[in-house]
Amino acid sequence: MRAALLHSAREEAGQLIADARRDAVAVIAGARAQSEALLREARLQGEAQGARDAEAALAQARREARSELLRAKAQACDDLHRRVVDHVRNLRWEETYPAVRDRLTQRARRILGSGATVADHPHGGVVGTAPGRATDLSLDAMAARALDRAGAEIESLWKT
Repeated sequence: MRAALLHSAREEAGQLIADARRDAVAVIAGARAQSEALLREARLQGEAQGARDAEAALAQARREARSELLRAKAQACDDLHRRVVDHVRNLRWEETYPAVRDRLTQRARRILGSGATVADHPHGGVVGTAPGRATDLSLDAMAARALDRAGAEIESLWKT
C-alpha cells in the first residue's frame, strides 16, 4: 500500500509539475506578448511625439526666420530712410537751393493763405503756420512723404 501511495504521490507530483510548466510557459508567452504590445505602443507613441516635436521645432524655426527677415527688412528700410533724408538735407548746400526754398515758401502760402507765417526748418525746407493750421514742407518731411509714396516700389525690393 505504501508503494502504491508513493507511486500515486509521484504521479500526482509529476502531473502538478507538468501543469506548472505548462502554466509557466503560458504565463511567459502572455508576458512576452504583452511586453511586445507595450513596446510597439511605446514605439508608436515615441514616433508620434517625435513627429509633434519635429513639427513644433520646424514651426519655431519658421517663426524665427520670419522674425529675422522682418528685422532685416526694417533695418533696410531704416537705412534707406536715413540715406534719403541725408541726401535730401544735403540739397541745402546746392546752389539751386535758394530757388527751391522760395518755391516751398510760395507753396506754403498757397496752402495756408497769404497771411501765413513761413519759417526755415533747421534741416532745410520750410514750415508754415496760420491760425488753426500748419504745413510742413521741410526737406525731412518731404523725403518721408516720398518714401511713403514709394512704399510699394520699396516693398518690391524684397521680392527680387
